[in-house]
Amino acid sequence: MPTENIAARLEAVRAALKKQGLDGFVIPITDEHASEYVADYAQRLAWISNFKGSAGTGVVMVDKAAIFVDGRYTIQVRQQVDGALFEYCHLIDNPPIKWLKTQAKKGQKIGYDPFLHTIGWVASAKKALATKGAELVATDNVIDAAWDDQPGEPNTPVTPRADKYVGKSHQEKRAQIAAAIREKDAEAAIITQLDSIAWLFNFRSQDVNHTPVSLAFAIIDGNGHATLYIDDSKVSIELKKHLGNEIGIAPKHEFLDGVRALGKSGKIVLADPGTASSAIFDALTESGAQIVKGLDPVALPKATKNDVELDGTRAAHIRDGAAVAKFLHWFSIEAPGGGLDEMAAEKKIREFREENGDLLDLSFDTISAAGPNGALCHYKLTPETNLPILLNSVFLIDSGGQYIDGTTDITRTVAVGNPGDEARDRFTRVLKGHIALATVKFPKGTVGTELDSFARRPLWDAGLDYDHGTGHGVGVFLAVHEGPGRISKAPNPIALVPGMIYSNEPGYYKAGEYGIRIENLVIVRAEDLGGEQEMMGLETITFAPIDKNMIKLDLLTEGEKTWFNDYHAEVWEKLSPLLEGDAKDWVQEATSPL
Repeated sequence: MPTENIAARLEAVRAALKKQGLDGFVIPITDEHASEYVADYAQRLAWISNFKGSAGTGVVMVDKAAIFVDGRYTIQVRQQVDGALFEYCHLIDNPPIKWLKTQAKKGQKIGYDPFLHTIGWVASAKKALATKGAELVATDNVIDAAWDDQPGEPNTPVTPRADKYVGKSHQEKRAQIAAAIREKDAEAAIITQLDSIAWLFNFRSQDVNHTPVSLAFAIIDGNGHATLYIDDSKVSIELKKHLGNEIGIAPKHEFLDGVRALGKSGKIVLADPGTASSAIFDALTESGAQIVKGLDPVALPKATKNDVELDGTRAAHIRDGAAVAKFLHWFSIEAPGGGLDEMAAEKKIREFREENGDLLDLSFDTISAAGPNGALCHYKLTPETNLPILLNSVFLIDSGGQYIDGTTDITRTVAVGNPGDEARDRFTRVLKGHIALATVKFPKGTVGTELDSFARRPLWDAGLDYDHGTGHGVGVFLAVHEGPGRISKAPNPIALVPGMIYSNEPGYYKAGEYGIRIENLVIVRAEDLGGEQEMMGLETITFAPIDKNMIKLDLLTEGEKTWFNDYHAEVWEKLSPLLEGDAKDWVQEATSPL
């Protein structure tokens, strides 16, 4: 995006600020559902700044602007956002509230869209600004006022999900959620997360790129009756028949009226302060509802997959693994000869997935990263950033697919020629951490924070680390990043339980040179170890070769070599029936023992 276009947009936003009597406005990357990946109409930060990442916040004031990103985007933000227009800030070290506290002056008013912030954020921001004599003001979205050609909300069809893929009817799910509501001594619950709604009602849509959800809200009561707030045009006869007469359907724009009706009738309402917006809590409070704050009651049941879901995702991963293996074979031939670039590799891995005939979508934009672009954890490939894949370099590809029976996410890092001794050392340490997490056994009640250091220790031993989480939850034909649990340094109270799916993805990134990540998905499962504790472990469900040419063998223990060889034996066993010809021969060699 040319700088002059962004400068003009900033001027338009500042004019809108003046019109509303504001001195600043906060712009998060999210939507009314606290989504990580959002539809085009909600890409407000990208519009005002040109930042294309999936996490960050901007603040525009009358005389300055700032953009806040975490460690995944510290390089990318400088490539995409003009430093003459925006101050670069670290989202953790100098978050927007802290920055505003230093910038705001007495009497100033800072605006926020109450649909895009949590009550916790609002309370903290109000308190911080009050110390400067400034005020936080709920207002209409200033970006929307300035964005003349803003896309409308998407309106894609909603499709009921066949029983053979879900393992549990929406009647059973609603009964389960109703019981959870009653356990909280509540009478109803507000459901705002799009994947929670899609899971609860057993339907899918395509309102958000790469995530098969529909823009909607829901309210469910302690008896399992529910109201789905969704645009009328999406409500087909098939959907009505699927939902039945225990689920009311109302226009999406009437959702806050439904929230207020709960308060007016004196209901005790469960709402998640981490995902339900400040606007929802304001409506509940103003209408007189009794509020119970707690986790979205759908979140844990959704994350804990049943046997039908797990069998489906295992099958999807094998088909997906065959596509990735074909790509790796193709890459091994084409890359060393030169002439290959990131966009060609990105196009080819999609083609191999499409050959199966059952790919419905990618699960996220493929990260096809050569050399220095690999050091950008969440690199966004564009024609402007596209690099050639050079001999004697490191190439990273992080990709995934959406299939009717599962969601995949896999990263492989491969050598193009001789990557150098240092890159092999770092790769091997990342592999050691990956193996440590893949083989860990842990007692019931363990949370992801307690497992995170297993993956980091081999890097820590050399004074190295990576600035992202080690594992995120993954849905089944749903969000590739799924809450509520995670494996990371950041505190998280959610214990791992059998049926959850997580990624295992330690990495290492050398700015300006290369990036390394090895990612498989794993299922949490019970383990009978014959001891006194109820124990669990992780079942790896991603199958594709890991590049032996990147490994320094002298850094691996005998146990790690055994795991690697056993894993590759399983890769060959599962993928060989789906392969033929040269690709099959290549995979056989690629998975042969160390």
